[in-house]
Amino acid sequence: MVVIHSYPWAVFLLFITMLCWGSWANTQKMATKKWPFQLYYWDYALGVLLLSLLMAFTAGSIGNEGRSFLVDLAQADASAVGSAFLGGVVFNIANILLVAAIAIAGMAVAFPIGIGLALVIGVVVNYIATPLGNPLLLFVGVGLVTSAIVLDALAYRKLPSSTPKSTSKGVLISLLAGFLMGFFYRFVAASMATDFANPEIGRLTPYTASVIFAMGLLISNFVWNTIFMYKPLAGEKVTYHDYFSKGTTRLHLIGILGGVIWSIGMTLNIIAAEQAGFAISYGLGQGATLVAALWGVFIWKEFKGAKGVNGLLAAMFACFVIGLTLIILARLL
Repeated sequence: MVVIHSYPWAVFLLFITMLCWGSWANTQKMATKKWPFQLYYWDYALGVLLLSLLMAFTAGSIGNEGRSFLVDLAQADASAVGSAFLGGVVFNIANILLVAAIAIAGMAVAFPIGIGLALVIGVVVNYIATPLGNPLLLFVGVGLVTSAIVLDALAYRKLPSSTPKSTSKGVLISLLAGFLMGFFYRFVAASMATDFANPEIGRLTPYTASVIFAMGLLISNFVWNTIFMYKPLAGEKVTYHDYFSKGTTRLHLIGILGGVIWSIGMTLNIIAAEQAGFAISYGLGQGATLVAALWGVFIWKEFKGAKGVNGLLAAMFACFVIGLTLIILARLL
């Protein structure tokens, strides 16, 4: 399988992760308003699995290092498979809850609470498990990225169309989403070998872990997404009949594309984790919020007409750039 052996290459892959994780949601914006997130999410989950399988049977099955995908899958022990699968289940419910929280409390409340909490928990938990990197630089960098997320939320609050919708319900859902989002990555990391070129018996290579994670996401969708389809926390109820009767080929392909984009980021992220460490990999990956903000500012023109946001946006980008730089340097100093 394809394995990287240098930290600069790991950082390069993690920047691709940022681009992917910060861009996949654009595919939902491309869908019509008649295509609710719950229906889009079925195609998204399918796209995540399809891309992970493609990577497993190509990059994960060539070369002289590690184990090829099918060989690796055959020798995996139940605890490793279960851990990666649980990672997909936890991520799935966290992601759906975050979207629901945004609908209830608004972007300015739900996003900094959910993603900010996930970032802090994820980095702390993964650093405790595998303490690689300078802790001072790492956690100062995480603090700056978290500050940038808060500034981003304050800028969204100033949008002319933004109306305060903060409720205790929305805040509680945001906290739950962030808590769960902070732990999903640790389950995947715990399933993998520490040496990808010579993986331990019973542990998974990153390519196999990505596939098992994606299966956990898709299979759990029959529980989590079904609940939110028929008993939504916000919006109207949708049914399986709506998925087949209202979905066009274009809408289904857009959803699959969204899943493919996110899955590219996830697979590259855990491939890079051997050289970067899981804490740095997760921290840099969550810098995707910067990419999403760039899409919002320059492509979707979300802040057009908003007053008093230029200073907030400038401070946000500065905090992001400095914070991400410190996270990268944490492995070098």
